[in-house]
Amino acid sequence: MIPDSELPSPLWVFGYGSLLWNPGFDVAEQRVARLDGFHRAFCMSSIHHRGTEEKPGLVLALDEAEGASCQGVALRVAPGQEPQVLVELRERELISSAYYEAVVTLRADDDAPFKALAYVVDREHVQYQGALSLEQQARIIAHAHGGRGPNTEYLFNTADHLAHIGITDPDLAWLAARLRNEA
Repeated sequence: MIPDSELPSPLWVFGYGSLLWNPGFDVAEQRVARLDGFHRAFCMSSIHHRGTEEKPGLVLALDEAEGASCQGVALRVAPGQEPQVLVELRERELISSAYYEAVVTLRADDDAPFKALAYVVDREHVQYQGALSLEQQARIIAHAHGGRGPNTEYLFNTADHLAHIGITDPDLAWLAARLRNEA
């Protein structure tokens, strides 16, 4: 975990998956933003929220890649709520240590850079699944269910929210269309 003294102030959190549609905290302000050097990918096994140890699901993670970029939403935490939000985010996002916290530089529509907290996949963690094809991802997501519900629900909510705010993600759109056709 990043020491609280090294976190950006004001505290912005980068949402690229479920934080987009279920941040779990009151958002004081939000801005569409881009993170360079990473892409959004279903590259982390989920053994808690969207799958089980016996039948893991997949969740999105920021995966580092040269030349990549990820569009998402920067969510500003209301002043005074930072300590409680950090506790809740860490409980949610660091449940199995497959993510680590990072302070990243985002760019908004006006291209002004600012710092935010992000949760990035640890490529050395056993839950990292970076080599799966889209078809393999679809097969896993179609049948997984965890403590927060079906894996398809996570995919559909994320894909729908991205489309609603005008962010194009071809891989998520393909996965959502593929699995909606099976339903």
